[in-house]
Amino acid sequence: MAKKPKFQAPTGMHDILPGDQKYFQKIYDVTKNIADFYGFKKIDTPMVEEAELFSRGIGLSTDIVQKEMYSFKTKGGDFLALRPEGTAPVVRAFIEQGMQNLPQPVKLWYFGPFFRYEKPQAGRFRQFWQFGFEVLGEKSPVIDMQIIQVFYNILRELKFQDLTVEINSIGDHQCRPYYKKLLVSYFKSRVSSLCSNCRKRLKENVLRILDCKEGKCQRIVSQAPQILDHLCGECHDHFKEVLEFLDEINLPYQLNPYLVRGLDYYTKTVFEIFSQEEFLEKKTKNSLAGGGRYDSLVKLLGGKDTPACGCAAGIDRIAALLKTKTSLKFIPLSRPRIFLAQLGGLGKRRSLGLLEEFRKAKIPIAESLSKDSLRSQLGRANRIGVDFVLILGQKEALEDQIIIRDMKTGKQQTIKLEKVIEKMKKKLKNN
Repeated sequence: MAKKPKFQAPTGMHDILPGDQKYFQKIYDVTKNIADFYGFKKIDTPMVEEAELFSRGIGLSTDIVQKEMYSFKTKGGDFLALRPEGTAPVVRAFIEQGMQNLPQPVKLWYFGPFFRYEKPQAGRFRQFWQFGFEVLGEKSPVIDMQIIQVFYNILRELKFQDLTVEINSIGDHQCRPYYKKLLVSYFKSRVSSLCSNCRKRLKENVLRILDCKEGKCQRIVSQAPQILDHLCGECHDHFKEVLEFLDEINLPYQLNPYLVRGLDYYTKTVFEIFSQEEFLEKKTKNSLAGGGRYDSLVKLLGGKDTPACGCAAGIDRIAALLKTKTSLKFIPLSRPRIFLAQLGGLGKRRSLGLLEEFRKAKIPIAESLSKDSLRSQLGRANRIGVDFVLILGQKEALEDQIIIRDMKTGKQQTIKLEKVIEKMKKKLKNN
């Protein structure tokens, strides 16, 4: 039995190995291209924020704040937390950096690691990666549609074919309080059938019951009053326009009257995007992206009254699914067609400057500077499959010359060192 290494990655956290980097890079490239097209500007916020930013913004009764936040006190007495999500930090930056004075709306996107202390399982990590898009300063329903469209397009660009958009409205401060009273009355009469967590949620935030994944709770939820029947006029009209915009661009969606999302800051539109492929394979629904409108958050965190809408997607889960897609195309890295072999101390020293010249000329070149044997260096050149080997030994270095060996024919020629870049450009072009 193999001995366990002394040090391992913390529970629920993982290395992103070189073989997986291309999937993360693919997601980044697709996201950036679409962000550029739709006019979103990239923002990076600190991985650590004041803990109150999340307890106030996300909500004290949420699982994130109660159970999942990595929070700690610094030596100076500051109470900080590793960021568990991206919207509250973006809103904090929006307020702090005076972005409310910029032409509205302000459209931002981010890509990076986040942290939640939860039970590790397939596709769920304690350090996980997300990308997100936020639009601040616009109340029009067309923004809700565009955020959904952006994420739908990113996932389609990544070759996800069978995507399902589930959408709902959870109202606002005008109509939601009455709906919550209806829910409390409904669930109180069935409290004995609820799971222990949902009994607590009944007292703290009844909407969270609608998000419960327990089978017995889901059966009770399926008969609960629907908020779509109790929206105020403004929320009803807003949601109707969102759906009309989605119809206009032929983006498929289905209503889910019990979709509420897990964060307290949402108002009006909420949505999630699922992969039907993943559902058919695993018989479980895991959203690839989710978001909604949060018109009260900026004011709640100390800014002016500012409407906003956004969404985030789980990069780890998307990357895991990309590995199964044979249709996904990657831009191949430029394979070096030249290998620089060096012999002796002077040859090695002259090679260092020569490598820099090739870099500046944007010509990929391989080397094995740590090796001294010509045989071992030629062996590596063969394994890489280069077309040419440049040999710079003591004699050549003293005479400002270099040997070019054609690996297909075995023929060699000696040229002046100062002409090697120009000569190799021609050879690569002709070969």
